[in-house]
Amino acid sequence: MIIENSVKVVAEWLLSARHATSFTGAGISTPSGIPDFRSPDSGLWTHADPMAVASIFGFRQNPKAFYDWVRPLAQKTLDAKPNPAHFALAQLEAEGHLQSIITQNIDMLHTLAGSKLVYELHGHMRDSTCIQCFKVYPLSERMLQFLESAVIPRCEMCNGILKPNVILFGEQLPYKELQGARSEAKKCDLMLVVGSSLEVEPASELPMIAKRNGAKVVIINLEATFFDRHADLVLHGDAAVLLPRIVNKMKELA
Repeated sequence: MIIENSVKVVAEWLLSARHATSFTGAGISTPSGIPDFRSPDSGLWTHADPMAVASIFGFRQNPKAFYDWVRPLAQKTLDAKPNPAHFALAQLEAEGHLQSIITQNIDMLHTLAGSKLVYELHGHMRDSTCIQCFKVYPLSERMLQFLESAVIPRCEMCNGILKPNVILFGEQLPYKELQGARSEAKKCDLMLVVGSSLEVEPASELPMIAKRNGAKVVIINLEATFFDRHADLVLHGDAAVLLPRIVNKMKELA
């Protein structure tokens, strides 16, 4: 009953919102088969040192360590399909109830689900860049070759190592994406935080920016976050279940 009442409240807030945005993290994609980073049993950091395998310094020193670590994740990302949570957000946008999505995810599932305005704060796996001459390549074909052969992809112009256009530790977030996300946080009157632990800065500051500018903040996540006490409403549960329920409730109320 408590969850059902909360679903109704969120539905009402979305129906009345002037400008709503969603901020999503790894938890929205775990139902699609992509592991998160911090779960004790399946998290990507459980058996790896992030600074060794996923920092820009580590990549430049030993790109093989990065590629060995990312290989199973890349395979799961290429195999993954959007789940009901992604489709629910895309539907909200298409119907004019959600103006944008800000995501920490690199899996591109929001775009595959049909969302149009997506700020990818931590990059994506659509393409890669040579770390020597900076030539950009579509990633899909080269990643498929890498997955089959385990040979590190190299630039055809200078033979430099190709780095997927994802943000590693020690790299700045893409300026355009970060400024766009901050602008959305400042002007929204409702922010749905979905599947994020809110532990990675500077992305984790976005709900606070929204709150300070008068927005309601709703958190939908399996586990508690440090921001729960500041949120206007918290729903602990599976986003792939809760978001479609919210969309259906909106239809009932409209």
